Amino acid sequence: MEKQSGDQFPIDAVITWVDGADPKHKAKLDAYLASIGGSRPRAANPARFNSVGEIEYCIVSLLRFAPWLRTIYIVSDQQQPDFISKLVGTAYESRVKVVDHRVIFAGYEHHLPTFNSMSISSMLWRIPGIAERFLFLNDDFALIRPLQPTDFFRGNKVVLHGTWRTQTDWRFVKRISNLIKRVLGQTEKNEKDERVRFIGVQENSAKMLGFDRKVFQLEHNPHPWKRSSWQQYFFANPTVLDKNISFKLRSAQQFVPEGFSAHYEIKTGNAIIDNSIKTLQLKPADQATLRLKSKLSLTERDASYAFVCVQSLENASTETFALIINWLESKIGRFEQLLKKENNKNS
Repeated sequence: MEKQSGDQFPIDAVITWVDGADPKHKAKLDAYLASIGGSRPRAANPARFNSVGEIEYCIVSLLRFAPWLRTIYIVSDQQQPDFISKLVGTAYESRVKVVDHRVIFAGYEHHLPTFNSMSISSMLWRIPGIAERFLFLNDDFALIRPLQPTDFFRGNKVVLHGTWRTQTDWRFVKRISNLIKRVLGQTEKNEKDERVRFIGVQENSAKMLGFDRKVFQLEHNPHPWKRSSWQQYFFANPTVLDKNISFKLRSAQQFVPEGFSAHYEIKTGNAIIDNSIKTLQLKPADQATLRLKSKLSLTERDASYAFVCVQSLENASTETFALIINWLESKIGRFEQLLKKENNKNS
């Protein structure tokens, strides 16, 4: 039986992070790409591995707006964010821990190194000592207002944000298209050659749990997971896990871990669907400055926005980069500001 902390079960958070500019990481990736022919597929796009310090806003937001979190784990490949040095000697030092891929892949080291976020996140439940309930998020996510444990877990149930959709193969237009191809003798494109689409790997997750005609399409937000659910399913189906983590780059043949968790909890009756809080999605490399300003203003008018996801900030123009950083500073702030507030509160 898991021990409670006060009147609430402990909840941890896990962030996956990589610094693609690190020469050692780049050498590992280049060596692997050379071993498969030297080409750089879409799944190895440099933007997937770049970092411009977003993780500081991510962690500060968790410390500031979810102070009930017990431990924040950063999972990485023999790397450590520069931000960690700021924590040394502060009250937050013991609450943020870096965990290496070799720890969570213990017994599966033959699949390392890996450059696949889906393979890595499939193993997060194996972090030693992680709480039964934990949140999974990428480093480009952050909280932008105070939240409560019940926004993610209610009793033994996880809180999911998303909607049910008909699976692609069961949509009318797709079925007609497939029928025409069969009549014409055309073969469908091999899965391995397809672009890795998030909805596609979510559909894979649904199918492996018996949802053949529908899929619960998740919103982009931090995902609540339960360690015991992963243990129960993959102790009984070890080959499924082994296959999923064998891909060193993202593949259309994989299941996406957040999709697995959601459909498993739905199937076992341990999920609550609640779309009362939302994520503000920003793509500063693709969206015009006026569009970005309009989206940012939404958070002032609509309190349902609780998260922000900033995609590919490193590719933004100088103007939009400054716009987003200034907004993050005002909404979340740097660690020094958090520390100053805490010191003033305790003085």
